[in-house]
Amino acid sequence: MSADYRFCPRCATPLALIGSEEDGGFKERLRCPSCDFTHWNNPTPVLAAIVEVQGRVLLARNAAWQHRMFGLITGFMEAGETPEDGIRREIAEETSLEVTELRLVGVHDFQRMNQVIVTYHAVAQGEVRLSPELVEYRLLAPEQVKCWRAGTGLALADWLRSRGIEPVFMDWPPSDTPAAPADRAD
Repeated sequence: MSADYRFCPRCATPLALIGSEEDGGFKERLRCPSCDFTHWNNPTPVLAAIVEVQGRVLLARNAAWQHRMFGLITGFMEAGETPEDGIRREIAEETSLEVTELRLVGVHDFQRMNQVIVTYHAVAQGEVRLSPELVEYRLLAPEQVKCWRAGTGLALADWLRSRGIEPVFMDWPPSDTPAAPADRAD
């Protein structure tokens, strides 16, 4: 049951877990017993970037994170933009860097957050100036970066392998290592 929806956004009736035939199979979803509204609870697409500045990977720490984790630059697409435009915008908003090259790394599920993460490798230039939501950053040689076994950590591992670097995976929850990527789009 989704924590986000408890009442129908159309008629305010409490939603119930109701089964129905869909696309040749039976599926239980949160539905309104009054007006037949269905909460589909589809995964949210999230954009992520492995930002490379002068041969180093930029990892940033979000002010809201309780652990001292550093992660990829992430964010949500806005209506009317392509994924490529969205990640360029997120990088500029969060770091003030200008993207000069952009290449798709891959698409990974992140079921804990009900997200699908679309990750890019972005070569960027300029002076790093963080947005207020980020409190610090690290620039690390690719060999120094540690991955975790979900979401952006898997994308980072794929990117490292594409460069001939065998990824090192960290334990979870993280220690206070500056190389720990995290998945969260704010």
